[in-house]
Amino acid sequence: MNKEKLTFVVTTSVAITLCIVILVMVTTLMAGLFYKEVDNGEIFKLISPAFQTIIGGFIGLLAGVKLKSDDKICSCK
Repeated sequence: MNKEKLTFVVTTSVAITLCIVILVMVTTLMAGLFYKEVDNGEIFKLISPAFQTIIGGFIGLLAGVKLKSDDKICSCK
């Protein structure tokens, strides 16, 4: 497998996983808002840090893959 194809596969996998995680977390937040037994303030206290960590990690990974794939283009000799 060449480098460009590997970069594409990794980037696509990360993007799809990020989309799935965001959809599940938003669905959980929306469901929690409508249950009377659940305190909405507690939901946001619990899920917000996890949400930020997951999104930050995936965006960092995507940025790292993109920067690494641009190394061959930007190399000056």
